[in-house]
Amino acid sequence: MRKLLMSLLMAGSLLAGGIGAALADDASAPAAASAPAASAAPDASAAAAAPAASAPAADAASGASASAPAADAAPAAPTAPFSVDSSKISSGDTAWMLTSTALVLFMTIPGLALFYGGMVRKKNVLATLMQSFAITCVVTVIWTVIGYSLAFTPGGSFIGGFSRVFLEGMNYIKGDKATTLTVSHLAPTIPESVYFVFQMTFAIITPALITGAFADRMKFSAMLVFMSLWSVIVYAPIAHMVWEPTGWLASAGILDFAGGTVVHINAGVAGLVCCLVLGKRVGYGREVMAPHNLVLTLIGAAMLWVGWFGFNAGSAVAADGRAGFAMLTTQIATACAALGWMFAEWIAKGKPSVLGIASGAVAGLVAVTPASGFVGVMGSIVIGVVAGVVCFWSATWLKHKFGYDDSLDAFGVHGIGGIIGAILTGVFAVKDIGGADGSVILQIKGVATTLIYSGVVSFILLKVIDMVMGLRVTEEEEREGLDVILHGERVE
Repeated sequence: MRKLLMSLLMAGSLLAGGIGAALADDASAPAAASAPAASAAPDASAAAAAPAASAPAADAASGASASAPAADAAPAAPTAPFSVDSSKISSGDTAWMLTSTALVLFMTIPGLALFYGGMVRKKNVLATLMQSFAITCVVTVIWTVIGYSLAFTPGGSFIGGFSRVFLEGMNYIKGDKATTLTVSHLAPTIPESVYFVFQMTFAIITPALITGAFADRMKFSAMLVFMSLWSVIVYAPIAHMVWEPTGWLASAGILDFAGGTVVHINAGVAGLVCCLVLGKRVGYGREVMAPHNLVLTLIGAAMLWVGWFGFNAGSAVAADGRAGFAMLTTQIATACAALGWMFAEWIAKGKPSVLGIASGAVAGLVAVTPASGFVGVMGSIVIGVVAGVVCFWSATWLKHKFGYDDSLDAFGVHGIGGIIGAILTGVFAVKDIGGADGSVILQIKGVATTLIYSGVVSFILLKVIDMVMGLRVTEEEEREGLDVILHGERVE
């Protein structure tokens, strides 16, 4: 494991050097160099990688500009948030995105909180629930102050700008004769405020997923500091690179419809690094650490499944056919993965378990996330089955083979499932559905970038925090239970 961390660190140093050189090039280049030419439409593959890929940006831009070009010239696509008349807003798209936003928030609280809370021992259930709830609050503030601006405004190839710090410039102005408001260039048919909160829910669940890897042993204070820094230094740059059209991976043509790289691989590798740096739980491998309440876990998994329709179908950023198809592929892949895990466990262990089928469903949801807006029915079936079987293998054989203590299989499900989904998106992408051809080589590029950047920066953050304030509770405190030690409460 030490060799693994050192390899990540060395690879990350090389990547950081390349990023630094590219940033220097961005700074010395003309301001317009990173934006599409005024007379050209944005790159199709880059637009397809963004959650707003299907939104009619050109129509909104032409309606918003009083100085539109002549009728025979194509209007320039907007490359930054801009103001429009309220008549340009689609009430149907807005209603769907408000619903999707609520569904994605529902995935974290209470969905993920219950899913993880049921899998830990009784003495740690409140601490586990508290982590998801506290992260929801902290990331909301961070996203408002700086996260959204760094992720979803134009800037360099690797990070956005500062035009939306404290949401400066985002407005809704109700006038006597006309109402104006700002929209994102990535979602021009809905208010920017709605797009902001929708993307906030993604920024919330991603660090919350990491907590499953180090359950039962990290200090609450250290967790808050790590997640705060990680959201700004890791999540925002990855989101910008993959989803902002001027981002490095987006402009290369990476396909990630709803967060296979940005959310799941990102969180999964960070979780792996966390459990390696923190070390194993006291008694791991010698004491029984069975879930205390699988009813909570199954309820949480069901909430995640329902909420995931907002996650995937909502990433169409429109109430349209692509959203409907994303919902279809999500349901199919999830069912296939749950069955794949169940039968693999049945064959390997003689009995299918409740925890197994629930974990398999989540693995399918993870794997289909990057593919949901790009693949057809057969692609979703294959992705689901492969994810269910391979994630079962990673959560059992692989974890025990290498001896790392990924408490709730955050890496085994989200990291491995995200990698499977991202790569198979390149195999099964259908141009008629997503508007872009898939490339396995490009998908691997996105996977490798996320693994290296997230892994190395997470390692550095953890080491710095450990030196400053310490990461882990004492052995005595861990044996007592985090509920009482960290929060002064217990479940009776």
